Amino acid sequence: MSFERIKEKLNILADAAKYDVSCSSSGSTRGNKNKGLGDSTGMGICHTYTEDGRCVSLLKILLTNHCIFDCAYCVTRKSNDIKRAAFKIQEAVDLTINFYRRNYIEGLFLSSGIFKSPDYTMERLVAVAKKLRLEENFNGYIHLKSIPGASDELMYEAGLYADRLSVNIEVPTISGLKLLAPDKKHEDFTKPMLKVKNEILIYKAEKKITKSTPIYAPAGQSTQMIIGATGESDKDIMYSATHYYKNYNMKRVYYSGYVPVADDSRLPAIGSQVPMLRENRLYQTDWLLRFYGFGVKEILNDTHPNLDIDVDPKLSWALRNLSQFPIDVNTAEPRMLARIPGLGMNSVYKIINARKYRKLTFDHLKKIGVALNRAKYFMVCSGNDYAHKDLQAIQIKGLILQNSQGKFRNNYSSQLSLFN
Repeated sequence: MSFERIKEKLNILADAAKYDVSCSSSGSTRGNKNKGLGDSTGMGICHTYTEDGRCVSLLKILLTNHCIFDCAYCVTRKSNDIKRAAFKIQEAVDLTINFYRRNYIEGLFLSSGIFKSPDYTMERLVAVAKKLRLEENFNGYIHLKSIPGASDELMYEAGLYADRLSVNIEVPTISGLKLLAPDKKHEDFTKPMLKVKNEILIYKAEKKITKSTPIYAPAGQSTQMIIGATGESDKDIMYSATHYYKNYNMKRVYYSGYVPVADDSRLPAIGSQVPMLRENRLYQTDWLLRFYGFGVKEILNDTHPNLDIDVDPKLSWALRNLSQFPIDVNTAEPRMLARIPGLGMNSVYKIINARKYRKLTFDHLKKIGVALNRAKYFMVCSGNDYAHKDLQAIQIKGLILQNSQGKFRNNYSSQLSLFN
């Protein structure tokens, strides 16, 4: 195979892979062994940073963009008139090793269109990872996409060689899937998820007894949802995400704003704006649910089925629940401190540590690096009366927005039209 042909394949299949955002390498602890190639990146999505500050990257490609399905939202659907290509198994292996040796990458993110059958495709994905591990002694990070409908046997083998596995649920609801991908079944997505979840639980249990138990998907599994392709509310999306976190032990659920790629009456028109701000708000909500102790029904419910576009979800919740404020930073439980808008968990820990030694004032909070632009409307400190007690929610919101410098500030008006 000529260099030019390999380069052409790489251009086609790397470009096709860009629509998948679920390539985080967080959580893997695979170490270098037997003087092999690479170390697990620990945390990274293509060009990103590890916990110790290193910039890392993953080779992110499809094994092929041929596909037997015709999902309306997908650029590689079989009816789309695009250039098609496919890597041979050894070509994908060689690319990964050559890129690594040139210090271009520290790991591999490998997905694929489904050709011939789910098992045939999954078998080839597994073969790439297996060759890298066993023949090339590659110990870097590997993320494999789990193909919907793949057998349990292949899913088990995949977890032996990959650090992370993921099945993209793609459309948040079963009704949306039927609308845009009528040839696919919801259980084809959930069956591999359940297999991976159970194998991880078995591995963790056996590891406590036998240290030599073969490692299985140490970075867990993730999934991705397309946002804005169908008419789901934010409530639908986040309730679905909560379901996957709870029932399949997902490490991450990713939210990808729909990029119009097809002229189809079921989808937003080509040229429609990608809902980036909505995507950002969903990630913020996801963070609140996983790290700040919020329940999904507190943030999204029948009364409030969609997130506010102009303020973050924690501030939106606080404005709807002013009766729970102000919070005294000197006496409040950590759980309540974490609900103050503008306070991240690092600030919560700083407050808890600092108040062991003195009654905190606003000056103390500023000195330890606590941001007060939003928080001051929702807290009281030692020696301070609550100066904002007579302000209504709409007034507080207006004052905060006047001083905000968010990166999406200029997008508010245009984004609002997406939800009319």
